[in-house]
Amino acid sequence: MVLQSLGEAYLKRSTDARVSLHGYLVGVGMTLLPTVLACSILTFNNYSNSFPWQQLLCGCLSAGLFAALCRWIVVPVSSYPNYWENGKRALFLGWAFSSGTLLAVYSRDYWTFGVYICYLSFFHWSEYWVTAVTNPATLRLSSYMLDHSPEYHLAALISWAEFWFEALLVPWLNSYSLPIATGLAMCTAGELFRKLAMITAGRNFNHVVEHKKRTDHVLVTSGVYSWARHPAYTGWFAWAIGTQLLLCNPVSIVGYTLASWRFFRERIYEEERLLINFFNQAYLDYQRTTWSGVPFVRGYFVRV
Repeated sequence: MVLQSLGEAYLKRSTDARVSLHGYLVGVGMTLLPTVLACSILTFNNYSNSFPWQQLLCGCLSAGLFAALCRWIVVPVSSYPNYWENGKRALFLGWAFSSGTLLAVYSRDYWTFGVYICYLSFFHWSEYWVTAVTNPATLRLSSYMLDHSPEYHLAALISWAEFWFEALLVPWLNSYSLPIATGLAMCTAGELFRKLAMITAGRNFNHVVEHKKRTDHVLVTSGVYSWARHPAYTGWFAWAIGTQLLLCNPVSIVGYTLASWRFFRERIYEEERLLINFFNQAYLDYQRTTWSGVPFVRGYFVRV
C-alpha cells in the first residue's frame, strides 16, 4: 500500500520528482550499464566458439540496448531545461551509486567501501525524491542534504581517511564479518525506517525546524510514529552508525555515535518545546506514552 500510494503521488504531482528520478537513473546507467555489457561481451567471447559475425552481432545488440535505455531516460530530463540544478545533483548521486556498485562487485579487498558509497548515494537522493513526492511545498535543493553542514562533511572525510588508512596499513581490520553484517542491517533498517517516517508524516515532515505552526500542520501519531516520537531521527541515527560499522572504522564508530547522539538530543529538545506550544495537551499525552526514538534522549518535558 505504501509503495502504491507513493507511485500514484509520483505520477500526479511533481516534475521535480521526475527529473530527480530520471537524472539518478542516467547517473547509474552511465557507468554501470556499459561496464556490465562490456563484461558480458568479453565473457561471451571467451567461452563460446561462435563466428566473428555472431560476436559482432552480440556487441551491436548490447550497444543498441544501452542506447535505447539512455534515450528512454534522457529524453524526459531534457524536456525540462529549467531543472538543471536538480538533475545535476541527481546525476552525480546516480554516478556515485554505479561507481560504488562496481567497486563492491569487482574489488575483493575494498568492496565494503563500494557498498557504503551505494548507501550514501541512495540516502541523499531519496531524501529529495521522497520530499518531492510527499511534501513538495517544502522542497528545496537543500533537500538533497548534500550541504547539511560543514561538520557533516568533515565527519565524512575523516571516516573515508580512516577506512583507506586502515585498508592500506592494517587490512585485516576491515575483514571482520560481524561488524560488517551488523552495519549492513543497521543501514538498511535505518534507511527504511526514516523513509517510512517521511511518507507517514507527509506534509507534516520538514527537514528544518518549523518555529511557526502552519494551518494544515497536524500531529501524526500513527504508523511508525506510534513506535517513536521521532522515527526519522531513529532511522538516521541507526544509518549513521551502521555506515561506520560497515567500514569497520573503530574511531569513527565512536565519533559518529557521540556526535549524532548529541545532535539529535539538542534537535529533539528544540522541536518538542515548539510542538508542545503547537499542540498543547495532545502532544503532552503523546509524549508520555511514546519513546523519543533515540536512546537515552528524553526530550523536552514540561514540569508540572
